[in-house]
Amino acid sequence: MVFKGRLGLETARVPHADRHGLMWLARGRLAVEDGNLVFTTAGTDTLEAGAYDIPFQQVSNILLGPGGVVSHDALRLLARHQTGLLAIGSKGVRLYAVSMPFGPDRSTRARQHARLWSDEAARVDVARQMYAMRLGEPLPSYERDLDSLRGIEGARMKRVYRNLSQQYGVTWHGRRYDRSDPESDDAINKAINHAATASYAAARIAVAVTGAIPQLGFIHESSGHAFALDIADLFRSSVTLPIAFRATKRHERRPGSDIESVTRKLAGRTFQKEKVIPQMIDRIKEVLDVDDDRRDA
Repeated sequence: MVFKGRLGLETARVPHADRHGLMWLARGRLAVEDGNLVFTTAGTDTLEAGAYDIPFQQVSNILLGPGGVVSHDALRLLARHQTGLLAIGSKGVRLYAVSMPFGPDRSTRARQHARLWSDEAARVDVARQMYAMRLGEPLPSYERDLDSLRGIEGARMKRVYRNLSQQYGVTWHGRRYDRSDPESDDAINKAINHAATASYAAARIAVAVTGAIPQLGFIHESSGHAFALDIADLFRSSVTLPIAFRATKRHERRPGSDIESVTRKLAGRTFQKEKVIPQMIDRIKEVLDVDDDRRDA
């Protein structure tokens, strides 16, 4: 997706449905040279040092990581061709800013999201679907009360914690978090908090690039990014908690290491290796049930 030299791209805009989804860039300068969008990088673990022409008309969103800078002309060119730019932490563990002035080229997903959220019966159906994804099995048709669903998931999560504790050899005394004194938590609870923060950031990226409405959560409600919390929770058992337990084990083997740094770096590598953000994007499309032929991103 990244090529050295001039591309001579045609000026016609390409619909988002026909573009590649995400391009990851870091440690370099994104600028316009001779009408082309050029990324000049000092080199990363995935891209050799050099100057690269960016086929921005073929990409829906550029994720600009640490060490990345962008010129005003580059922002202008991206906006003209409706290519999103998101400033992120290393490998997607944080989201700092979103530059998507026009959003997706159609409102299909946002309208579907609003319709499902505003219809009480449909909203419960989506919540049930999300709980089924989290539990890994369909729910009984008579279970439509969200408090009951939370109880079912709570019992399952206790088993997940116990199994991960045994798998990674990490002592587990239960989930706890003191907001007034977060440093009082043990290493595993700290790691869970840091892994959850990273997963939440990845979910915010996925929500932003799909054109869904962040505020309209189906399970979470009060947060301005409630839907991102919904999506992050779909990956709690399969991604977030394994990261936390693995990070804690590494922390125990390296006395004096910082649990936040260990967890954040492990989360970034996991997100990239397992393509977690693309998985989140697919889950959003599945949850909102937008037909492939009409998808915006």
